[in-house]
Amino acid sequence: MQKPPTSPLPRRHWLATLAAAGSALIGAAHAAAPAPASGRPKASPAVAAAAAAAEGVPHKMVYQLNQADEAYQEAIFNSISALLKKYVDDVAIAVVVWGPGIHLLAKNPKRPVPGLHQQRVRSMAEAYGVRFIACGNTMHTVGWTQADMFDFAEIEEVGAAAVMELQEQGYAYLAW
Repeated sequence: MQKPPTSPLPRRHWLATLAAAGSALIGAAHAAAPAPASGRPKASPAVAAAAAAAEGVPHKMVYQLNQADEAYQEAIFNSISALLKKYVDDVAIAVVVWGPGIHLLAKNPKRPVPGLHQQRVRSMAEAYGVRFIACGNTMHTVGWTQADMFDFAEIEEVGAAAVMELQEQGYAYLAW
């Protein structure tokens, strides 16, 4: 396996690329695998990929983002930025987005979304490996498919279930 670069920004990019490749493999394996003997289903693909990407990372945080309010979103972005600054490569962050917040991840949102917010989300995802997970139920309600979402957005059938599964994988949960 190739050794990751040493500076934080390229390493995060390397980790995000590795996690994206792993997500595709995990998704294919998840679709073919039977439920465990306990009867509980395995973690969904995006959650499994987030857990794999966070393997060995001492700090893990999952945020809930479910409002369209600009100040609310800005507060979450600032919190994420503070975690990234404090822990650099020692933190894994996932943001589960549902309800009115879903428009933040859409290519053509049906509500006003500040362009700066979409730029910050893309930068956090691509440069720092922050995972943005969209709720499939909310997308269905709005009439969207994965094609309507930004390419870095991962889709989960139930956003609340993704939060729960991430907590089961050791992520601390932060609701605003």
